[in-house]
Amino acid sequence: MKLQKNFLALVPLVLCSPLLAQEPVVGVEDPESLFVDEDPEIHRNKQTTLHIMRELLQCNQWDRAGEWLTDRYIQHNPNAESGLEGVIYFFTEVMGREPTENCDELTTEIVAVIAEDDYVTVLWPREYDDPRNPGETYTTTWFDTWRFVDGKADEHWDPATIAPPAE
Repeated sequence: MKLQKNFLALVPLVLCSPLLAQEPVVGVEDPESLFVDEDPEIHRNKQTTLHIMRELLQCNQWDRAGEWLTDRYIQHNPNAESGLEGVIYFFTEVMGREPTENCDELTTEIVAVIAEDDYVTVLWPREYDDPRNPGETYTTTWFDTWRFVDGKADEHWDPATIAPPAE
């Protein structure tokens, strides 16, 4: 009981104290090295994930999406429709992404790649404007998780929230 009472006495101090500075989220030096595995199936899924990260998300070569995504591609991001055509439409029409030709290496910062069974999760830094300090930014960690069927991504999760309507 004494421990609980002491803890409760600290709550107002913690809530009224200025927030401490966070450590920035940074990627590894050689991100492509994270997309390999000794297990052949996990290796295949990690390599497909590398293509999704590099050719699709980084270089916007959405005309190639069928190489790495299934036709039914289940999308759990609330801003994009499921299906191969839905995700292509989201990135090319809604987001207006234009393809980049030179896509030899992954330049996106990657923190970690975790794979188990049919799932691969990629963690990467994301930078946002700091609402507490105008003109400053902070980093946090974004993730994308894919479930694979026969070497292609068939389902996707990320922490996206519903985007406000365009003005």
